[in-house]
Amino acid sequence: MRHLGIRELRNQIARKAFERTEIANSQLAKSSAVPFNVFKDPYLLDILELKENYLEADLEKAILQGLEKFILEFGHGFTFVERQKRMTIDGDDFQLDLLFYHRILRRFVAVELKVGRFEPQFKGQMELYLKWLDRYERTESENAPIGLILCTESRRGQIELLELDKAGIAVAEYWTVLPPKNELEKKIREILIEAKERLERQKYLPKGKTQKQIEYFIDKSGDGDA
Repeated sequence: MRHLGIRELRNQIARKAFERTEIANSQLAKSSAVPFNVFKDPYLLDILELKENYLEADLEKAILQGLEKFILEFGHGFTFVERQKRMTIDGDDFQLDLLFYHRILRRFVAVELKVGRFEPQFKGQMELYLKWLDRYERTESENAPIGLILCTESRRGQIELLELDKAGIAVAEYWTVLPPKNELEKKIREILIEAKERLERQKYLPKGKTQKQIEYFIDKSGDGDA
């Protein structure tokens, strides 16, 4: 178990680290391929001091420049591996934004950065990256890689229906501006209450209905594609 110093413990309490971990855990089913207590939701990235109207490249650059601060917010056990990890598949090149390794869990953690709200197609993109890492980077002594998609708006209803956690994928919001203490506590409390209510609703959902909702959602999200 990790022992925190008094200063770091106070900082974790002030920034609601426990509550944000609980919110992230609430999105994981018992059969989840994503371990519990690894991620938070939301992430407080005010430490990066980003200016308004930043791009994904600006966010990535800010994370790399403030890597030590980012990893402290990210959590214990993470080690940075590579940025813009190149993957060649069928002659096409793909780039994963950030690749970390979790020393305690012994697995790669792929991170995709998105400026904007979560979109369903992000799932397929991350699944491709994880399968590539599993086949070409993971050793026999390591566990399967997992992924984290960071968005400015997570859209938790869609994430629940898509069951990303079963594919080893977590989604979390990030805030680049930290609200005043009272407002932060209120917002985190509201998100946590909503998350617990969502878990209660799942208990009473008839068997098989979730899959029907997923199929309906995917069909609707594909409308207009040509």
